[in-house]
Amino acid sequence: MSRAIKKWTARDAKKCIIIPSDLDHKYSRGVLGVITGSAQYPGAAVLTTSAAAATGIGMIRFHSSSGLAHLVLHSTPSCVVQPGKVTAWLIGSGIPSKKYSDVTSWLRHRWFVLAHKQNVPTVLDAGALNLAGSLNQPTLITPHSGELSALLTARGLPVSPEAIEGDPKKWVRTAAQTLGVTVLLKGSVTYVANDDVLIELPAATSWLATAGSGDVLAGIIGALVATNTIEILNDINRLAEVAATGAFIHAQAAKIASRGGPISAETITAQISGAISQLLK
Repeated sequence: MSRAIKKWTARDAKKCIIIPSDLDHKYSRGVLGVITGSAQYPGAAVLTTSAAAATGIGMIRFHSSSGLAHLVLHSTPSCVVQPGKVTAWLIGSGIPSKKYSDVTSWLRHRWFVLAHKQNVPTVLDAGALNLAGSLNQPTLITPHSGELSALLTARGLPVSPEAIEGDPKKWVRTAAQTLGVTVLLKGSVTYVANDDVLIELPAATSWLATAGSGDVLAGIIGALVATNTIEILNDINRLAEVAATGAFIHAQAAKIASRGGPISAETITAQISGAISQLLK
């Protein structure tokens, strides 16, 4: 029997926004550990952290060398650049997938070991997708069709990006079952799946096809995962719901920024807070 598709709505998304109480503090609101950006793609570090901050979170811990840290602090000075306890991880955005392609990539991959040391809900993007299935904690991956094609092919299930784009519902479910993780498959229509859930997002504006947009999405989702850690640990389906909510907010922020015209990753980030405010009304 085919799995029923849940069409994600604003009402659904609102349920995943954790509103802080009078008793909350920066640690109780969620701490996101971020390992993103590289010498090749330094902007990813800036975009993921700025998007996470705009989404609302207690603290962001950015893990990197001093060069990337300086860029991040210039954009988001509230980030902490010292390792410490986190409630969720965001790993891989803007980091090449080939660990030994150059020294700087190798240095960035060395940080990935932290995900094994703090078993908290984890979001894997871009260069960290190969960790899918190797972690003990609830794990979400956020590939586009090309990345998912490469990942599944490497795991013995050859499939082309075109085949995935032709039947995304089939392949997002197949990936979730094969890899044992929650999968958010990016596209003009985004899908989220695990063993029990299949969620379809509303079609987003085509202006979202722009550099850095995926990094912004990763930052939004990372922040939401960090604030929903307890809920995710109590119900693995919550991770799929949080991922869908992140994609929903991302699309709404893009819609507000666009007003029918071109947008950039930076203008999307600037509208995240407004998109969340609309959800909470």
